Amino acid sequence: MLRAIFLLVMSTVCAGAAEQVLLVVFHATGEVGYYSLDGKLLSTVKVGRQPREMAISGDGKFAYVTDSGEMGAADSTKGGNTISIIDIAARKRAGTISTGKYRRVHGISVDERTGYLGVTAEAPDRILHIDPVRRRVIRHFDTKGRLSHMVTLPAGKSGAEFAFVSNSGMETVSVVQLTTGQVKSIPVGERPEGSVLSKDGQVLFVCNRDSANITVIDVGRQAAIGEIKTGKGPARIGITPDGATLIYALTQDGKIEFADVAGRRATGQVAVDGQPVSLSISADGQFAFAALEEKDKVSVVSVSSRKLLRTFDTPKGSGPTAVALVNLP
Repeated sequence: MLRAIFLLVMSTVCAGAAEQVLLVVFHATGEVGYYSLDGKLLSTVKVGRQPREMAISGDGKFAYVTDSGEMGAADSTKGGNTISIIDIAARKRAGTISTGKYRRVHGISVDERTGYLGVTAEAPDRILHIDPVRRRVIRHFDTKGRLSHMVTLPAGKSGAEFAFVSNSGMETVSVVQLTTGQVKSIPVGERPEGSVLSKDGQVLFVCNRDSANITVIDVGRQAAIGEIKTGKGPARIGITPDGATLIYALTQDGKIEFADVAGRRATGQVAVDGQPVSLSISADGQFAFAALEEKDKVSVVSVSSRKLLRTFDTPKGSGPTAVALVNLP
């Protein structure tokens, strides 16, 4: 029944609109898969070694993928130093951006005003400010952190002024001024990872994977102002288009959890078929997508009914880590 409802809703969403596909990063095999909304693999694009995270350009034409070159924090390899650029419509790797001596690239965010990228590197720990058109690093700064993991770029009048970087090897978020490199460290919980901004851009919510909570940060004051208690292992997070609800992956619990933004409290959970490592939300707020890396699966959750709609397989040994719903022209 749920599968039938899912397919009916998806067909309604797509009627009269651009064709939609799911892009899924295959961490273990160095590819990005294109999937139909019912979970059929349509094609794959080869990228760099062990790709980790993905961001979509503001115009929806390109996907940027961090080629981390490592399988996890314990991996002793020197790691990768490229960002792959995927032409979404052409379904091909259109080019790469070298990050030079900054390796183990991981988190990535797009500046909504300038189109520049904020990218974290873990060897050594840096925030890289990248122009994807010229395909080069335009500035780089020490985060003063350890295992600089994920990054969020709050909008400024003419572009992001600061990068908020989660340091998963420390209990801090680094706030890096993107012209001077000045750094302020904000204490958060244990093993901070994914983060998301409130719809007005004034508050940042940071998942603390090992302390089962979300730190609430005032962006203007650059200070923690509260917390939301969660289930075990909050890792990646999104917010609904109306700004009312946070949705995040509970890696240890094997669930997707919902929290009320105004009340700062968890309001419900949906069990999935493994340990979710990612969380993304469709632009219309109807669906949440989670990659289950160790199971080679992707789960689709209904946001309104808070039910698991379906789970589809990715190729065996692919290790999916990030998912994005995009439009094809």
